[in-house]
Amino acid sequence: MAAAKPEEELTSDSEEEEEEDDYVLEEDEEEFEEEEEESVGAGTERFRDQRSKLNNLFRRLSSEPVLLRVHDIIIKGNTKTVDSVIESEIRDLKTATSMQELLQAASVAAARLHRLDIFETVNVTLDAGPPELPDTANVVIEVVEAKSPITGDVGIFTKPEARSWSVEGSLKFKNLFGHGDIWKFSGAYGWDQTGEISTGLSLPRLKGLWTPVVARIFLLSQDWLKFSSYQERLLGVSVGLLSTQHHDLEYNLTWRTLTDPSHMASKSIRRQLGYNLLSSLKYTYKVDRRDSQLRPTRGYAFVSKSQIGGLGPDSKSLKFLRQEFDFRFAIPLGFYRSALNFGVTAGVALPWGKGFMSMPTPLPEQFFIGSHLSPVCSLGGPSTLFGFKCRGLGPSESRRFLINKAGQDDSAVDPGRDVLGGDLAVTAFADLSFDLPLKLFREAGIHGHMFACAGNLAKLSGGEIQNFSLKKFGETFRSSAGCGIVIPTKLFRIEINYCYILKQLEHDQGKTGIQFNFSSPF
Repeated sequence: MAAAKPEEELTSDSEEEEEEDDYVLEEDEEEFEEEEEESVGAGTERFRDQRSKLNNLFRRLSSEPVLLRVHDIIIKGNTKTVDSVIESEIRDLKTATSMQELLQAASVAAARLHRLDIFETVNVTLDAGPPELPDTANVVIEVVEAKSPITGDVGIFTKPEARSWSVEGSLKFKNLFGHGDIWKFSGAYGWDQTGEISTGLSLPRLKGLWTPVVARIFLLSQDWLKFSSYQERLLGVSVGLLSTQHHDLEYNLTWRTLTDPSHMASKSIRRQLGYNLLSSLKYTYKVDRRDSQLRPTRGYAFVSKSQIGGLGPDSKSLKFLRQEFDFRFAIPLGFYRSALNFGVTAGVALPWGKGFMSMPTPLPEQFFIGSHLSPVCSLGGPSTLFGFKCRGLGPSESRRFLINKAGQDDSAVDPGRDVLGGDLAVTAFADLSFDLPLKLFREAGIHGHMFACAGNLAKLSGGEIQNFSLKKFGETFRSSAGCGIVIPTKLFRIEINYCYILKQLEHDQGKTGIQFNFSSPF
């Protein structure tokens, strides 16, 4: 028994050591848990503090101006593009005096840089200024330039109203010299001998320039033999003098030739055949506040185009005045994503100069109504009515008869009529769009619509103003109504419509039935 005492003492000592170790471990664990709780609490407290600061900032931004100025603008990523190209597009950042103005200017600057079409991505970051300069910010603009400076496209296009096809292609060289320059070469050829070749150059707003530079040289040939017995060829140059968000000013110098290879043109068309010089200035004002251009459900849009021709001493220079208005308004109805769209367009074109009352308006500058374009999303002036073919209504005149090779007059065969166009044009439409009940259609954006439209053309030049009356003009309005299915895509809008002609006059080309309509906002 006496020999066992040392073992008992050892055992008790080891147990005491283990208990001490367990106690130390428990203390370490408790300290670790306390530290962990403290760190979690500190993180939570820091998160709450940051959230509180953000809430206070948002509250200040919404209630009062937060004074702030830009200390420095840092540009990154432009290995080829010179700094002045980017600086000219972001100049509004330097004049910002508050956080609200700076945020708005940064958004506008990013949009402008994207529109240059030479960068793949644009990022604008707002950072705090130096600590010794309170109420300042640094703006960091980081761009990624396009990997390939060359882009191109080619396609086959159809014009249902003219029953013609064309092959069109274009080639772009972007930022060749690092100044945001874009060189565009395009060409088109149609089976109806319609063709176009053009070369264009566009430059952004560089230092010392208050507007972008846009110039274009073109050769265009158009065939209107089926409708008005003439072919048109244009060779000229156009220069953009002003281009902003809402305003555009363009000068055009063109040598125009009108010919009639069929030798069947009516008397009014033959009077305008030959060559002329077109020296004109065109101003466009445009505002578009609609939520969508392909399917507008709220907002409004307005376009005004003013053009004056005859800016030159040449006696062959065409002298005319042309004015167009286009107004659109969309109202949401609140069910099935339905909306009412209203549109009114008007245009007038008249010659000017000595004896202008007896002179006709140049033929291509007159208004022609009727095509397969949809009036809902396209802006620009009076041009189309549902249910009427291309140049399908308005004043017309019989073509002349030809003597055949046998010397006989083919007067028994109707040669058709030439559409003459009009100097005064007015159109209006109402369109109700709505979602279809099938989920598959709704997800694809396919929807239905019902519409009604009306329009008219009248002659004013060439002494015809004496025969014009508002009462007669109102009584001769053509009109149509119908419904259809709309298939929107990323680039254009396709409509499959059933059109019912409510009113048309003799020699008009309106037809009740199925009609395909196309339009693009670009």
